[in-house]
Formats: sequence, structure tokens, C-alpha cells
Amino acid sequence: MALLDRTTEKVLAQIDPSGFKQSGAFNLRHNGIALCHGDSEHIKIKKKTDVSGIDVYIDGETNGEEVHIPVVLVASGLNDKVYNDFHIAPGANVVIIAGCGIHNSGCDESRHDGIHAFHVGKGANVRYEEKHYGEGEGTGTNVLNPVTKIIMDEDSVFTLETAQIRGVDSTKRETFAELGSGAKLIMTERLMTHDTQTADSVMEVYLNGERSSAQIISRSVAKNDSRQIFYPSAIGNTDCTAHIQCDAILMDTAQVRAIPAIDAKHVDAAIVHEAAIGRINDEQLLKLRSLGMSEEEAETVIIEAFLN
Repeated sequence: MALLDRTTEKVLAQIDPSGFKQSGAFNLRHNGIALCHGDSEHIKIKKKTDVSGIDVYIDGETNGEEVHIPVVLVASGLNDKVYNDFHIAPGANVVIIAGCGIHNSGCDESRHDGIHAFHVGKGANVRYEEKHYGEGEGTGTNVLNPVTKIIMDEDSVFTLETAQIRGVDSTKRETFAELGSGAKLIMTERLMTHDTQTADSVMEVYLNGERSSAQIISRSVAKNDSRQIFYPSAIGNTDCTAHIQCDAILMDTAQVRAIPAIDAKHVDAAIVHEAAIGRINDEQLLKLRSLGMSEEEAETVIIEAFLN
């Protein structure tokens, strides 16, 4: 069992709130190397031999088990790139908890590029949670560029929950999914930027199988002088349904652009999109202020409720 320093434990608490434990199936990547990992009866983790990363094999007998694969960077100036592939057998039911946290106390950029590919078997049910977080007393920037690729077989279900908590100076997020017949994708992105941070998010969902469906929700808060751009899109190639929803709260002198796209290539493809950007509701703010909260406390309560 690897001994973890206090800084690493603090960052892990932010990106893995359910509690990272060195038991069952897990893999902790720390400053660019696999610090510790373990297997369970139904889940095996193997180190790649051609590139940096792991292959996670989840068999069809897996039922409700969790896999924890966090990444922590505590060294300033580190550029970490990793390729992780998840092979989920037909009928498996699994929860995968990931996320990356950076503690940067230096003057150089710390960066993590995580490329994750999911191969989801027929009838499998996968929940994937990924949180991003940055902190540190230094002047160096924290950069996170996640890429997520999801290939879904017939009648599979994939729930994707991503959240950027705070402290990430720049992020370029790319998510791609291909859905087979009867497959169901539920994708929720929650993101907050502050100061001069920037966030770009591209989400492309291809509904290729009959009766496939997708729900894409993006909720964000932009503070100070930060900037956000969202490009969610759903491409219906057959009889399918999809819904895209983008909601954002704008504060101070921040900027948000939401450019949802729907592309129906079949007469029975039913695809809808919504987008709304606005300020904090004045009535909600006034009500909380009347309960004795300061303006800052009231804003925090409203933002947390909106993102959650």
C-alpha cells in the first residue's frame, strides 16, 4: 500500500468525494506514473506497453462495483498525457470514478491530457464520473484537456457526469459518442470558471442505431473576466431521439457562447435543442439576503444549487 502525502490526500478529497481507497479495482496516477493499483475478481487493470496509460477490463459478472482511477499532479511544470481504454463486457453494471486534480505551487504550467475510450458491450450499464480541480500558491497555470470517446453497443446505457470545480486556468474538453440500436446516453457537464480562465467544450453524439436516444445537458457559471464556449451537437442518422440543453449564469465581465447544433439525417430523427444565458435571479438573491446572508453568501448558495 502506497503512503500518500497530505497534499495528495487533500486533492483526492476534491476529485473523489466518495473516498479513494487502495482496495478493490483502483489505479492512482501520481505525477505521471502509476503510483499504485489493484484488481478485483471481475475487474482487471493492465498497464499499456506502447503508450502511457492503462487498459481496464470489466467482465459481464460485474454488478454495481466501483472502479477508482484518479490522477494527481503536485509537481509544477509537468506535462502528463495518458491513454486509458475501458473494455466493458456485455451485461456489466459498473461505476467508474475518475478525475484529475492539480496542485501547482511553482511558476511553470502543469498540464494533464487524459484520453479515455469506452467500449461498451451489449446491455451494459456504465456510470462514469469525472471531476477536475486546480489549486496552489504558485503563479504557474493549471491546464486540463480531457478527451472522451464512447462506443455503445445495442441496448447499452452510459451516464456521463463531468464537473470542473475550480482552479483550472485553461481547458479544452472533447467528448464523442457513437450509439448503437436501443443505446441510451445521458451526458451532464457542470463547469465553473473565474478570474481570466478559459473553457472550450465540444460534444458530438452520433445516433446511428434505431431507437437510440441521448440527453445532453451543460450547466455553467462564468465569473470575473473568464470565457466559455460550448459546441454540443447531436447527429441523428436513423430513428432516434435527442435533447440538448445549455444553461449558463453570467457574472461580472465574463463571456459565454453556446452554439448547439442538431443534424437530422433521417425522417424519424427527433432532435431538440435549448440554450439560455443570463444573470443570477434578483428575486432569489433578495430572498436569501432577507434571511441574513451577505450578497457573496447568497450568490454561492444560488450557484451551488444551479450547478447541482
